[in-house]
Amino acid sequence: MQQANGIPQQATPATAPTVTATTRLSTSRTLPLETHDLGTFDDLVDLVSAGGVVVLSGAGLSTESGIPDYRGPDGTRRVEPMTYGEFAGSGEARRRYWARSYIGWQRFNAAEPNQGHRVVTDLQRAGYVGPIITQNVDGLHQASGATDVIELHGSLDRAVCLTCGEYTTRVGLHERMTEANPGFMERFAEAAQSVGSQWGKQVRPDGDIVLADSLVASFHAPRCLVCGNDTVKPDVVFFGESVPKAVVEQCFSLVEGAGAVLVLGSSLSVMSGYRFVRRAHQRDVPVAIVTQSATRGDAEATLRLHAPLGPTLEDLRVALGH
Repeated sequence: MQQANGIPQQATPATAPTVTATTRLSTSRTLPLETHDLGTFDDLVDLVSAGGVVVLSGAGLSTESGIPDYRGPDGTRRVEPMTYGEFAGSGEARRRYWARSYIGWQRFNAAEPNQGHRVVTDLQRAGYVGPIITQNVDGLHQASGATDVIELHGSLDRAVCLTCGEYTTRVGLHERMTEANPGFMERFAEAAQSVGSQWGKQVRPDGDIVLADSLVASFHAPRCLVCGNDTVKPDVVFFGESVPKAVVEQCFSLVEGAGAVLVLGSSLSVMSGYRFVRRAHQRDVPVAIVTQSATRGDAEATLRLHAPLGPTLEDLRVALGH
């Protein structure tokens, strides 16, 4: 897909929630709470020092930047995200999503790369790490200076019309929503203050936030500037939606040619990421997983460390002399 200023210029219009790719993001999966290391930190140093590492990152890498994960330690979801079917099938659902996202995205967008992101970028510049496959939609790898980042689930920086396929920047879309909803931020702040709790304060992993129904009802959802429909969607893969087949095949190719796959901060609960660990295991490509909770891919791991990402990656950088 050709791009200009970071925005794809061609898209396939989607007038209905059709399936055009392989595995969908799907339901929760409970993981065991008891976890055990496999190998040592020195083994991780040896694995990465050989180079050719493909990183697969998940939400756990961004939690130290203030962006929460969807899941608890056992892999179950803390919050229920809106599904693709809900979003595509209801104007009211789209209004609800955009009202919440209008508030949440401003805080989400203010997040900055953390120590873990910076170390991955340093290791990439030093030649140890190659392409980065990320399940995150926050753009923090790129913000830290990383290159060759494949956004498996898209990016909140863009939006696309499901009717005509027109793309727009999220910044431009936010400006339009501000113009269409004068005083909305003030009404939100007043309502949040009157409740006097954590209501409306925690940003969720996809950049939205919980709002009162009365506020949602007053919000004017964005419309496409080209076709005029209200079917504008963030350019991310919703639960129940599929990762584009071309992206999946590209990632399979990278994994098969890797010296090792290093999983950082992903529970691998959904097949969209787990399949790459399975493919690596099938091709005898070493798999190292570093995250504190259990993961769906633990049985396929060559090396498994349950450790906080920021400090562990910083120790890895030092051990490698960078």
